[in-house]
Amino acid sequence: MSFNEEERIWTLSQFDIDYLEISDLFKDLTRLAAKIAGTDISLINLIDSYTQWTIANYGLNIEQMPKEESVCQYTIQAPQQFEVKKLSEDERFKKKYYVAGDPYADYYFGVPLTTSGGFNLGALCVLDKREKELTPEKIDLLKIVAREVVSRLETLKIIRELKSSAEAAKDNQKKVAHDIRGPLAGIIGLTQVINEQSQDLSKEEVLEFVEMIYKAGNSLLDLVSEILRQEDRAEMNKQQSRKEAYTIKSLKNKLEQLYGPQAHNKDIVLKIQIDASSNTDAHFPKNKIIQIIGNLVTNAIKFTPAGGKVEVGLCLTVSKDLHNNLKIVVSDTGIGLTDSAILKILNKEKESTAGTEGEAGFGFGLPLVKRLVDDLKGEMQIVSSPGNGTTFTVTVNVEII
Repeated sequence: MSFNEEERIWTLSQFDIDYLEISDLFKDLTRLAAKIAGTDISLINLIDSYTQWTIANYGLNIEQMPKEESVCQYTIQAPQQFEVKKLSEDERFKKKYYVAGDPYADYYFGVPLTTSGGFNLGALCVLDKREKELTPEKIDLLKIVAREVVSRLETLKIIRELKSSAEAAKDNQKKVAHDIRGPLAGIIGLTQVINEQSQDLSKEEVLEFVEMIYKAGNSLLDLVSEILRQEDRAEMNKQQSRKEAYTIKSLKNKLEQLYGPQAHNKDIVLKIQIDASSNTDAHFPKNKIIQIIGNLVTNAIKFTPAGGKVEVGLCLTVSKDLHNNLKIVVSDTGIGLTDSAILKILNKEKESTAGTEGEAGFGFGLPLVKRLVDDLKGEMQIVSSPGNGTTFTVTVNVEII
């Protein structure tokens, strides 16, 4: 597997994951991983341009941290696994808050979450206060759990795509059913593998988790079967899509949940406002919207000094001719951009720059935004000058459902 960070982040963006909404689908796997490894903590982390998002946790209540603060940033560059036996003695990690303070983690073992295309979305990791010696059998089991995480993520992506295109699902019913059932069957198959290889666990312990995964697998298979059995698929998809869609108000709330903590941690005021002319009742698909705004907001926070301000303006206009526009304006009081830097962003070129407090620069967030906007056939404008902050304006056409 060759490591291509730009394509890795693009691949993750195509899953269009709501990082705060899918924990229940993965909690059993974090508990299982901790039990296999004999550790106090297990996490499932997805890593985007700037942030490590914990979509499920066991033993440590955490939702996010800056990418450069994480150990998993190294795991996603590893082909198979990444282990640190003594975090407290490693120059890269010994001063991190989770090593020097609560939970005083000193041992780490991580497995990349690798897609079928060979890109690492994040990592399944286990941590403990004490050093562990994982047997080859336990490592194999952790890798099986990691594959199951990816299988479930890919299944969610398939289900979302099925719901978003009723006609395509109708024309390709058998193919879609096969595509969904394939990865889901891995949930049930996992129980047999664990039963055969978990020599260091008691039978009662293994069977407890096997039963959980077996039930989860059958539950998801029933869900898929129900989707495919619906006589009025179009209506079902419309209702489900509306339930999972955003309104301009729910989008505002989601942004505050996701990015409020980042702003608070850097002593930056994050203000999100809805334009008075917006249609606040209309529902529109998520469709990479959080990916776009999130990268802009995180970038703004990164390049705005403490005590500064980041403002987000949202405006949804609905018209009868189907030209329904969502306008997003993200402005900051940060260090600003040169004309050459703006040109590089608009040309989707990487430019890595450290943040105002020395945050690591990876250079992929803004080119990713431009790529996502182009993919949605939208427009992006940038107004900035060094020392005078930056304003990004993005406009995309959205479907009202």
